[in-house]
Amino acid sequence: MLLQKESAVIEKSWYEASVERQPVCDALEGEVTADVCVVGGGYAGLSCALELAQSGFEVVLLEAFRVGWGASGRNGGQAIVGFGAEGECAIEEQFSAEDARRAWDISVEGLSLLEQRIERFRMECEYSRGYLTVAIRERKCRELLKYVEHVQRAYRYPLQWIERGDIGRWISSERFVAGVFDPRSGHLHPLKYCLALAEAARIMGVRIFERSPAFRLERGNTAIVKSGTGQVACRFVVLAGNVYLGEFGDSLAPEIASRIMPVGTYMVATQPMESARANALIAHRAAVSDNNFVLDYFRVSADNRLLFGAGETYNAKTPHDLVDRMRRRMLGVFPQLDGLRIDYAWGGFVDVTLNRAPHLGRLGSNVYFMQGFSGHGLVFSGMAGKLVAEAIEGQAGRFDVFARLRHGPFPGGRLFRTPAVLLGTLYYRLRDIL
Repeated sequence: MLLQKESAVIEKSWYEASVERQPVCDALEGEVTADVCVVGGGYAGLSCALELAQSGFEVVLLEAFRVGWGASGRNGGQAIVGFGAEGECAIEEQFSAEDARRAWDISVEGLSLLEQRIERFRMECEYSRGYLTVAIRERKCRELLKYVEHVQRAYRYPLQWIERGDIGRWISSERFVAGVFDPRSGHLHPLKYCLALAEAARIMGVRIFERSPAFRLERGNTAIVKSGTGQVACRFVVLAGNVYLGEFGDSLAPEIASRIMPVGTYMVATQPMESARANALIAHRAAVSDNNFVLDYFRVSADNRLLFGAGETYNAKTPHDLVDRMRRRMLGVFPQLDGLRIDYAWGGFVDVTLNRAPHLGRLGSNVYFMQGFSGHGLVFSGMAGKLVAEAIEGQAGRFDVFARLRHGPFPGGRLFRTPAVLLGTLYYRLRDIL
């Protein structure tokens, strides 16, 4: 099970080491009633719960372990608009130009929503604007420039192209040949933001139960969500557990399980550096990602550590040589950091769809789900929670934009999808290298 395989890895997370959590919330016991039961204590579930509570709904949220324990508390912290080149391509293939623009604008609104919440609830989560995408060779440079020109033309979104001769002013690395700067996107401490989102939800009246995995859903006009020691009777159910929904059997939503796949990604945090050394790595302390299929992503933390992420695994196993592997990737970008100690190494799983576009929808009339954010969830999962809340409130127009997206199952079913996707990933990785 993913929960068991991740337990040792999360203990080595710098995010966990740098926060002071509140005491564990009570587990669900006995029978409770609510207007809405939300399953999952990450960005999507908390965002939906917060929006509904603000509109006067009585909301119960069930979290299998602790709030922010999954990807919402372990990701790269990059707050990015859009859905990535692959996700946007899938949207544009299925939608009219007008609806594709509408989807893009909703993602930009998601970033505004994040910033509004940070200001309104005074969330101390180290938020900073500035995001840099870089290319490592000429072919990737051409791909990136094509994407930039398309975004500027189709969505009127401002991006700054950085030529070969100027890239050295933006990042102190000889690995990259060009890049693009997005002054609107940015980065933050993902676990601090998630915990602050949970506190905002509590303030608005959401009842949060931790260590309360939902293992059975009985559908009907009054739905029943069962946990180990209790159950919730409600008018609406929101499934926001992503890759963890299947951890306790497929009785919650077997019809959507094959549409996502857990993909492991890993990070390290170095020892703190002197401010001058940290500032010299990346201009404006922007978050950075390359545009490879299997990418590197990194940023400097508020306490002057380099947080470096890379790699993908599909077998739910943490690499035995994780620190050495990540050190090699880091030094491939910043060889001047040789000798800098790595203090933390951790990983987790993101939920990826086959076409890399987000997967939102309904099961019947009163069960909603959000999943498949494919590495772009810090911003859009929060916005997805707002869209689901709007739909429950009776305003489903924007939710239905995304619910219309078609998502195919991963080939091979649960047994063979991992080797099938692994072969595909190996192909694209070789393309990146060659």
